Amino acid sequence: MKGRIHSMESMGLVDGPGIRVVVFLQGCKLRCLYCHNPDTWLMGGGELIEAADLVKKIRRFKPYFEKSGGGVTFSGGEPLMQPEFLLECLKLCRQEGIHTVIDTAGYGFGEYAEILENTDLVLFDMKHIDPENYMLLTGRTGSTSLRFLEAVQKAGVKMWIRHVVVPGITDGEDHIRRLADKLKPVKGVIKVELLPYHTLGQNKYEEMHIKYKLDGVEPMDKEKCSRLTEILFEELGEDYYLRSNR
Repeated sequence: MKGRIHSMESMGLVDGPGIRVVVFLQGCKLRCLYCHNPDTWLMGGGELIEAADLVKKIRRFKPYFEKSGGGVTFSGGEPLMQPEFLLECLKLCRQEGIHTVIDTAGYGFGEYAEILENTDLVLFDMKHIDPENYMLLTGRTGSTSLRFLEAVQKAGVKMWIRHVVVPGITDGEDHIRRLADKLKPVKGVIKVELLPYHTLGQNKYEEMHIKYKLDGVEPMDKEKCSRLTEILFEELGEDYYLRSNR
């Protein structure tokens, strides 16, 4: 089974628990205004690789995984855009005893049950909480993403919820309170993170001759993002706070 990957990061510390190898898969249908990896959008880009060969590369880092409680995180792009390849990689990692994480917006295709059976944790990127703004932010409707969220809950896989805070778009206090309301009934959430918008990938747009639609928007103020995080946990309750800050 072959698939296309953009790149690998060998010592990731923020994309799941412990020290992790992060594999960035090619392909994504979303066109998020703040995307910092536009070079992962096209399905035909990147490196073509056998699933077994990729897992051999991942396996070299098992000593670090075992010491730190880490593993491998499949990111992108959108890893669910290559479901067969992703599934094969997940199965091989499971055979090796490697902890598996999918970092996703839930915008793929196909059936997710077998993928989720071989996934230990989902990092779910919640783009927006209402259909109109989801479309404005990503260029797509949010229905596909919601179906994946339902599938994760049905499968009983634990989740980290992530939400990017962008000045003028998702940084309102009322928006954060409504986000909390959306999260309260979601099952299996063990951590919630508000991620401050940054401009680190903007140079890629210039290199690819693509208009950066948030040109002129300053990076999110970290102090304000911290205040919004406090509001979020005030709404969600102490249990969410304790789980998210372990």
